[in-house]
Amino acid sequence: MDPDELRELAGEIRAQVGKVIVAQDEAVDGVLRCLLAGGHALLEGLPGLGKTSLVRAFAAALGLPSGRVQFTPDLMPADITGTDVLARDAGGAVTIAYRPGPVFTSLLLADELNRATPKTQSALLEAMGEGTVTAAGVTRELPRPFCVRATQNPIEAHGTFPLPEAQLDRFLLKLRFTPPGRDELRDIVLRDIAPGGTRAAPDLPGPAQVAGPAEVNAMIALVRAVPMAPHVVDYAARLVLALDPRHPDAPPRVRRFARYGPSPRGAQALCLAGRAAALLDGRLNLAFRDIREVAPPALRHRVLLSLEGEREGVSPDSLIEDALAAVAP
Repeated sequence: MDPDELRELAGEIRAQVGKVIVAQDEAVDGVLRCLLAGGHALLEGLPGLGKTSLVRAFAAALGLPSGRVQFTPDLMPADITGTDVLARDAGGAVTIAYRPGPVFTSLLLADELNRATPKTQSALLEAMGEGTVTAAGVTRELPRPFCVRATQNPIEAHGTFPLPEAQLDRFLLKLRFTPPGRDELRDIVLRDIAPGGTRAAPDLPGPAQVAGPAEVNAMIALVRAVPMAPHVVDYAARLVLALDPRHPDAPPRVRRFARYGPSPRGAQALCLAGRAAALLDGRLNLAFRDIREVAPPALRHRVLLSLEGEREGVSPDSLIEDALAAVAP
């Protein structure tokens, strides 16, 4: 696959997703970049904004095997990764067989991930980080590509468990869904399901499949082959260090309101998502503009606020803006 084919196919994917998702251009572009980079995305927004529908639309357009897990407090790790079960063979003998869990798919929707206990949340750590699952001492490879799209509600705290920093760090991007405006809300009502359960506009087509696993893997390989100049990578490194409150080059607000800055995965995320943005923009190399464009979704979940920052209502995005202003390309 060459860059022109990638851009053409990406445009077709975006068009198919647009048949279902109204507005939310930032989230759609972010999920597409994350997909091209072969990474995982954390989708955050109020209920009813289309987080689940967005993932389903991408799965339909890409023709990828997909699965969905509704996370609840009583969910166990084996419900995700799979477990050994007793089985009887043709001769009547009882044997132990492994039954794979829903994680063995290409596009996994982890719905309301923060409703599960930390023990169950951690069941995804190996899968997200290594692309493997270890059960009963046996390590099994997951399909390629393997991408997790997790959702969470940012305002509801009852019955939820905050995601640990180690798990947040495994998400390439954190994407936010914004409430729709007047025109977008009208379009949502016209094309969505009526309260009685019938389709309000049954003639509206759903997403059509325009790609398959082979095409997705080819796009991922092309993104990872985009060259990176050393001075652009150095800019990404300096930007990450500027968000570390212990670093001497950190802006004053970062030193005051941040508790921890991004890990090295933050710099990797900037360069990987930035290369996807460069290809989608018609360029064949990573540029400063790409780093700056993907900085908020790549770093907002990696900047941990101090108690003073939380008390003052400071957002990680505002600290990222300070770092972008302080670090010159």
